[in-house]
Amino acid sequence: MNAFLNRELELFLAAVGFFTRIPVPMKAEFSEADLNHAARYFPLVGVLIGVIAALVYTAVSEILPRELAILASMATTIYATGAFHEDGLTDAIDGLGGGWEKEQVLTIMQDSRIGSFGAIGLFLVLLAKYEALVHTFPAVIPAVLIAGHALSRLASVLVITTQPYVKARGKAKPLATQLSKGELAIAAVFGLGPLVLFIPKLLVTLLPVVVVWCWFSYKLKKRLGGYTGDCLGAMQQLCELAFYLGVAAWSFT
Repeated sequence: MNAFLNRELELFLAAVGFFTRIPVPMKAEFSEADLNHAARYFPLVGVLIGVIAALVYTAVSEILPRELAILASMATTIYATGAFHEDGLTDAIDGLGGGWEKEQVLTIMQDSRIGSFGAIGLFLVLLAKYEALVHTFPAVIPAVLIAGHALSRLASVLVITTQPYVKARGKAKPLATQLSKGELAIAAVFGLGPLVLFIPKLLVTLLPVVVVWCWFSYKLKKRLGGYTGDCLGAMQQLCELAFYLGVAAWSFT
């Protein structure tokens, strides 16, 4: 049992080390197989990032206006992840917005420079997330942050399990092997668990996420025949925003 728990802890720390800038107290480098199996804990990393965001929001809102507390929580998550997913979003928007053929799209995505499509897209997504949170019941914002970060990362895991990786090499290549049913179940528990607080309005909060996931998955399948690491980052950001919009709609009605 101890060996099993140690192995699972090692995989979780591998996920933390890969997806965030948070130092991990174990070996500095993980094998490709480790990172592949660590994908089951991607949503749990989301819970961790969401908890950090919730704590920052709660602390800052005690001394500053709620709007500044929301900005502080957003800035903290971007710093904690090294803008890992935001970078993927900008690259994916640049590629899909500026390219026509598959190879052209992939070439644009690999360019480290941010183009007009990516810059505008990132600005609009961040602004929309901020506005959605501003129009959410203040009392539920900490729970919304935790659930949003967890659920959106489950959305990325579902892309891994339903589509092929389309590049020979890349930052998401270690995650490209499909998860087993057991690993997917673990990811689902951590990704969906925080939603228990939203059961009374679960349909309203989840519907935008389902719509965005289906639309963007179709777009990736049609344009690329699969996904890249940038596409996973884009899916996380878009589904996080979709969840916030669903909660904001619940708060508004």
